[in-house]
Order: sequence, then structure tokens, then C-alpha cells
Amino acid sequence: MHRIFGKKEEVTYTDRKGAYIIPIKGGQIGVVKTPKGYFLLGGGLDGDEPDEVCIERECREEAGYSVVVGEKLGSAETYYKAPEIGYFHPIQTYYAGELLEKVQEPMEEDHRLVWVRFEDLRGKMYMEMQNWAIEEGWKKARPIFSEVLQHRF
Repeated sequence: MHRIFGKKEEVTYTDRKGAYIIPIKGGQIGVVKTPKGYFLLGGGLDGDEPDEVCIERECREEAGYSVVVGEKLGSAETYYKAPEIGYFHPIQTYYAGELLEKVQEPMEEDHRLVWVRFEDLRGKMYMEMQNWAIEEGWKKARPIFSEVLQHRF
């Protein structure tokens, strides 16, 4: 599934491809909290970097964790004018996955990994497209999560 946000104007945009993970554990979603707000773990691709390598690198940098990247959940893009860089066109791909173990201290000091209940996170991501991504990720993961819980008890 792919979704487009914003309205493309007749201007030159800065394109930025990125890859992100939506880890779910115990009914909570792992996200990064910054002074700007909540973001998914992940970021922009470096050159021809594969999505999985980007997510692994970004998870170490932002949270200090190793990660297993799972199935692709969808993608989205948006067109908007960012105050710092002008007309921006992020193109993001989202994956299920799991944070494994802490392997280092985060490199980005203003990023903090937090686990937030879906209901408390809903609509609070910094980017509209990431709000959509967690909605889609939750829809796909919830049946799997429910099945795991049923087998544990």
C-alpha cells in the first residue's frame, strides 16, 4: 500500500528516500522522542544503501539497538515546505521488525527511545505520513500480536 500526502506544487523539491521500522512489543510501539515530537525509528538512505541497512544503522544511532527488519508494511510520500530546507519530498518505506538488544549508547543525544501504547500515540507523530504508517502497521500487527498472546496463556 502506498499513500501520497500534501499537494505537489510547480516548484523544485528536495527528494529524500528513507526507511523506517515499526516495532511492536507488549501492545506498545517503539518510537523516538525528540524536542520536535515523535518519529519512527529510521531515516534517510545514504546513497544506494538498502532499506534494511539504513534501518539497522539508524536504530543504532538513534536508540543504540540492534534490530531485525521484518516484512514491508507500506510506503508513503508527502510534499510540503519545511522551514529549514524549503520544499521537501520525503519518500518513506515502512517495515515491521523487532529491536533486539542494546549494543551501544545512542549517538543522537536529543533522541530517546520510548515505548508508547498505540492509543496514546495515535495522531501524535510529528509527520502526518508517519501517523498513517503506525495506523497501517497496527492493523497488520494486531492480529499477529493477539495470536501470540493467546498461545502464551
